Amino acid sequence: MRFPVRIMTLSALFAVLTAVGAFIRIPFPLVPLTLQSFFVFLSGTLLGSRAGALAQILYVGMGLIGLPVFTGGGGPQYILHPTFGYLLGFIAAAWIIGFISERSGKPSFARYLTACLIGTAVIYTVGAFVLYLNLNHVAGKETSIRQVLGFGVIPFIAGDIIKMLGTAALASRVGSRLRQISGR
Repeated sequence: MRFPVRIMTLSALFAVLTAVGAFIRIPFPLVPLTLQSFFVFLSGTLLGSRAGALAQILYVGMGLIGLPVFTGGGGPQYILHPTFGYLLGFIAAAWIIGFISERSGKPSFARYLTACLIGTAVIYTVGAFVLYLNLNHVAGKETSIRQVLGFGVIPFIAGDIIKMLGTAALASRVGSRLRQISGR
């Protein structure tokens, strides 16, 4: 897969923004509320599927090689961290959000909001599944799916709705201009 320099630069920028978003947080037990998902949503809506996913792959890669860009640090051992599934969900969500945003028809607030809703569902699904596996099989703490949803999904819904609305509003205003710059 080849990317033009402009796309690589924008993807790198969104990887860094996602890293910055990790440190703008409200602490919760196990899974903090951060601005990471806001930048995941923006990378998908503004960059499209391939470049949006590339941004999140770069972000996760930076953390796995040891840069302290995750909310709990970084390094290859982070794969065993309870929240690693949410990071994997970022990659899939950025791709899906971008895919929906790129489809035929005029880009609109409703399309971007729908894309972000579906992307959020992907983040929650992958994140909660890995959190469940981690707690039950790595940490050895017997935890039900209901408990995982109670502390790994439900507390974040209101904040994510606000982030989705903000993303849809921003993308519907600047998305077409950024697509012209990036050559999409």
